[in-house]
Amino acid sequence: MNQWSIRGADAAVISDIVRRTDLSKTAASVLVARGYNSVDEIADFLEEQELSSPYLIRDMQAAAEYILESVDEGKKICVYGDYDCDGIMATFMLYSYLSLTGADVTYYIPEREEGYGLNEDRIRKIAEDETELIITVDNGIASVKEAELIKELGMSLVVTDHHQPSDELPDAVAVVDPHRSDCHSPYKNLCGAGVVLKLITAMEGGEYDVALEQFGEYAALATIADVMKLDGENKYIVRRGIEYLKNTENCGLTALMKEVKLSPEKITSTLVAFNINPKINVVGRIASSRKAMELLLSEDDDEATEIAKEIIEYVSERKRYEAEALSEIEEKINNTPEILNDRVLVFYGNNWHHGVSGLVAAKITDKYGKPSCILSVSEGMARGSARSVQGFSIFEALSSCADLYEKFGGHTGACGFSLKEERIDEFIKRVNLYAKENYSIMPKPVIEIDKRLEVEDTTIPAVKSLSVLEPFGEGNPKPLFLATDVVIEEKELFSEKHLKMRLSYKNASFYTKLWNTFPDEFPFGIGDRIDLVLSLDINEWNGRETVEYSIKDYKKSGLSQQKYINAKHYYETYRLGEKLSSELRPIIVPDREDFVAVYTALATYTGLFGRGKNMEALFSEVYSEKLNYFKFRIILDCFEELSLVKTDYAKEIVSLIKTERKVDLESAEALKKIKSV
Repeated sequence: MNQWSIRGADAAVISDIVRRTDLSKTAASVLVARGYNSVDEIADFLEEQELSSPYLIRDMQAAAEYILESVDEGKKICVYGDYDCDGIMATFMLYSYLSLTGADVTYYIPEREEGYGLNEDRIRKIAEDETELIITVDNGIASVKEAELIKELGMSLVVTDHHQPSDELPDAVAVVDPHRSDCHSPYKNLCGAGVVLKLITAMEGGEYDVALEQFGEYAALATIADVMKLDGENKYIVRRGIEYLKNTENCGLTALMKEVKLSPEKITSTLVAFNINPKINVVGRIASSRKAMELLLSEDDDEATEIAKEIIEYVSERKRYEAEALSEIEEKINNTPEILNDRVLVFYGNNWHHGVSGLVAAKITDKYGKPSCILSVSEGMARGSARSVQGFSIFEALSSCADLYEKFGGHTGACGFSLKEERIDEFIKRVNLYAKENYSIMPKPVIEIDKRLEVEDTTIPAVKSLSVLEPFGEGNPKPLFLATDVVIEEKELFSEKHLKMRLSYKNASFYTKLWNTFPDEFPFGIGDRIDLVLSLDINEWNGRETVEYSIKDYKKSGLSQQKYINAKHYYETYRLGEKLSSELRPIIVPDREDFVAVYTALATYTGLFGRGKNMEALFSEVYSEKLNYFKFRIILDCFEELSLVKTDYAKEIVSLIKTERKVDLESAEALKKIKSV
């Protein structure tokens, strides 16, 4: 269960803004809730912010001048990119631009097996090809040792990157990274392709028109894909880029949009994030990112279509690899459930496809609400990806173990790294020690809710009016609404693997779907009253428009979230063997009445398909001021120990084991232990 935070909004301010603008009450309410409390502030938000001069970024002018001189002198240039969507787009942009200038230019995008950043073996091969200048895009800021090799081999280096630098910068002609401590550029949050867009602009004399018209759509795709904050200049890039994308002349992008059944004129940042970027990323994850470059560089419609179809096939392959890793992780959790008490979750396995480690980490973090690291072990080396929650810098956490890595880089929310297999246990110990020493209570995912849902918010005009807030993404999420005391009226299976429900809210009924969720997997049943966090969209089908309700989170009505989160924290602290305050003792030791309540709830429940009872649903049923989550988990620990229940910790399912024998609850070691606290 995530923590919910409902933004406040002054009704008088909302009314004044509605009166003085053409904004709907729904849109105005969201904007006021997000801190825009005047017409002027809203106008500033809605107004497009121009891009600042590229020359304000440290070393940008030096980089532009040196590259242009190299082109004029006929030097052989290699653009060295990265295998994710940002790196692919940045490579395509700079390679295409230099090709148009008549440069002798090639490109290289490493395979995922080579790891992130410059590779010494590849550098030597590039040198053998008589290359004189290497330009990195979306990487290079951490390649100090590799930069020395480039110099030794008689080549020059220009670094363009957007990742966090260390204290030592690579020795290069120019190091272009807005995050340099000595860089005075007013905007820092560019992705790798965003930096390249500014580099191209600098080579064009500082005017953005040419760069945006030719490459704006690719910079927008990369900005969305790299989950960059959509404020300031990024917002401008994405807005302009989406408009260029609607009219793209790129055969590859046109073919890809056709294959995923996207109408170019209806493209939004959200559709890009869920339908286009994952297809670009999957190539670097599963196959060779050069396939994505082939798609972007294709000038033949038939060829582009074939490549797009091939890329779509990789998606199924990626899902299979992802499922395999998740299945092993579930097995590990059930064999050692105490691992879920760790502050930072770390899972590793042999020969997991390293291309899906980031996706798996994201799913683990989303499910358990904790930072996570996923490592694939092969031939004595472990390569991994990490993902985090808001308020916990995974970059800083992993930086505390910097001496353990072979390679390391990333952001506050995501990192990639590699280390020797024998160092994994030490890594797990130290990253969790960092979390313990720096966070008395670990940050939890927080869902920011913009508005309580009113019936007037659910009309088609009201939902459409929210488009004024586009583009949606990091830092400017799609608006979320809170609906409380919603009654479940119907539950049914939809399209063989999805849940469809009819819900009643404020004397009105609506339908919603939960994708990849079976009816018995949803923890609540017909007649239950629940609270929902929803987003609203317009669905078009056969020329008819309807409001689409998407569930983002849920809980049983009346359940105190904060008490739940606090009790869960104390339970995990206890299971880690750490001391608890003596003041907690009266509220953490269950009595016989509590045991009876939980057992009765389980005994009266008939799980569909023998799947047992969802742990959250079970707790929601027995929750009271007296029976908190800590007591609840202690009770389940006792039942498990006495063979009264079987728990699937990975799926959070509790199943009752029928027995005729009598059991002595007082004999359970779990109860004895908690009583001794």
